[in-house]
Amino acid sequence: MPFSPRLVTALLGLCVFAACSKPADPSVQSDSRMTAERLGELILDVDRDARLAGTTWQFSSGGFDTAVIYDTYADRMRIVIPIGPADALEDGELTRLMQANFDSALDARYAIAQGLLWGTFIHPLSSLTEHDFVSGLRQTVSVVATYGDSYSSGEFVFGSGDSSEIERQRLEEELSEEST
Repeated sequence: MPFSPRLVTALLGLCVFAACSKPADPSVQSDSRMTAERLGELILDVDRDARLAGTTWQFSSGGFDTAVIYDTYADRMRIVIPIGPADALEDGELTRLMQANFDSALDARYAIAQGLLWGTFIHPLSSLTEHDFVSGLRQTVSVVATYGDSYSSGEFVFGSGDSSEIERQRLEEELSEEST
């Protein structure tokens, strides 16, 4: 599952945040802290063919090229899945992505970096649990898979946003088209 040079460049660009981050507080230690080694075990449970290059794991999840980038000093981890070129977004689509980030993407997010649109999940590494990782990966795969349709993490829609009404209208239109 080779990554394109553009994707690798984009992933490396996402790693730049580590160079500007403060190290995590070393006085905060606990047996429950997520480690790079445990994170790797979780990723290998998802895809036995996963590859580690530096602090970036590359693997397949839900049929998508997926990367997990971690930084133990900055105490951060992110799951990223490329969706496509950001300049291909149609009119109004950026607004729809922001609406989804508010209520239907939940813990996963849509993001733009290095000229690409991504599905992503970002979490402090040390407090990441196995449940958090599995849930974050599942939600990230879902926001990528539902891009252009329901823009959903697959969990539920958090109230007071726009997504429920948009989805209701879309379903009404589909039902109306089917009945004609």
